[in-house]
Amino acid sequence: METGWSALIIDDDPGVRQSVRLCLEADDARVLGVGTSAGALEALERSPFDVVFLDLWLQAESGLTLLPEILRRQPGTGVIVITAFATFETAVEAMRLGAVDYLPKPFTPEQVRHAARRVVGERVLRRQISELQDRLDESEGEATFETRSPLYSAFLQTALRAAASDSVLLLRGESGTGKTVLARWIRQHSRRADRPFVTVHCPMLSSDLMSSTLFGHKKGAFTGAVSDVVGKVQTAEGGTLLLDEVADLNADAQARLLRFLNDRRFERLGEATERKADVRLITATNRLLEDEVKAGRFREDLFFRLNVIALTVPPLRERREDLLPLAQHYLHFFERRQGRPHLSFSQRCVEAIAGYTWPGNLRELRNAVERAVILSPSSVLEPQDLGLQTSVDEAAPETAFAGAEDGAQGRHSTPILGEDFSIEEIEREHIARVVAHSPSFEAAAQILGIDPTTLQRKRKRYGLA
Repeated sequence: METGWSALIIDDDPGVRQSVRLCLEADDARVLGVGTSAGALEALERSPFDVVFLDLWLQAESGLTLLPEILRRQPGTGVIVITAFATFETAVEAMRLGAVDYLPKPFTPEQVRHAARRVVGERVLRRQISELQDRLDESEGEATFETRSPLYSAFLQTALRAAASDSVLLLRGESGTGKTVLARWIRQHSRRADRPFVTVHCPMLSSDLMSSTLFGHKKGAFTGAVSDVVGKVQTAEGGTLLLDEVADLNADAQARLLRFLNDRRFERLGEATERKADVRLITATNRLLEDEVKAGRFREDLFFRLNVIALTVPPLRERREDLLPLAQHYLHFFERRQGRPHLSFSQRCVEAIAGYTWPGNLRELRNAVERAVILSPSSVLEPQDLGLQTSVDEAAPETAFAGAEDGAQGRHSTPILGEDFSIEEIEREHIARVVAHSPSFEAAAQILGIDPTTLQRKRKRYGLA
């Protein structure tokens, strides 16, 4: 049974509300009881619930007329109908309207807890299956958290301690260092591991829709708002919300986020109803927020609220002990994905991997290995297959290999693009590298001296989009 779940009891008998409340609070639930349909609708507007206990009769009003409205406002909520007038016909009708269980009065505390546990357990299972389905392919190809680097091992120990708290986390680090993957790892080691994990990639949001995406909106709040929309904050209720590249939030979204961090309250756009949410916030950025504050692009008070616990993810060049194991990890993943078993790196390729600085970090290494697996005709991958070339002394491979294993300070120089590539191949590789370590798509276009539209067209042409 997961902790921190919520329940709404809709019953006109105060004694029943109190007894069910005590039963559920013993299972660590947050419980609200109301005695009327109007009170129920108001509660549903303010907070999400995992389970709703609905009395079949609310004075002279049938609870079954309220059931469809409960499910419309909070799809996926498990509604358990309770009644002292149980009949086969009412049970069938309740199930037809969307109830998940039917509990006749009088009931025992264990019956109440069992019904709630089943509903919450099924919700958790559905969410986990959905997450696993969404992440199955990509998670296998992500970086592992096994490390030979003392620096990265110490960093993970600090991250593990931070995961155990419920404080706001700020993940700093260069592009491609794996901040999003780390956020998932932190969530898995937190007390919210079984609750939702919601990611918002801030650069992908339209400036006009940022606040709506985060906090939701009411129908008619703005042009195009044709229905009520639940925001990401409410979707993450009880769980973890990751704001990736938080520096890209606009001024309105920053103000609303600050208010939410101060008192855990927010409003949807277009309504005055105040809502609460229990969400653990993790933010990530590859920019220095201090510089964004000085430039007037980021609120200083919001920066202080986000900077409670800041973790800077080490770049790949500072954990060279992990270079070769990571490259092997990606190789095994992509050879399975592409159906090309028994691939390996040549000795010269091992040296090249270990000697390169990898400015694009894990993303660049992953992309290079994937490209090599797809395009190389040989089962033994060479430096040029990864877009690398070395000037290693061919007469002394043993020494060079040892140098690579000991920290990449051996007799080879930094790998460079080879001279035997066509102009198109060089352009493709250059674009891939610039995009991999640029803070944004627009910044990459500026570095390359082309407009973003042209860059997007070239990425599609070269299969990089």
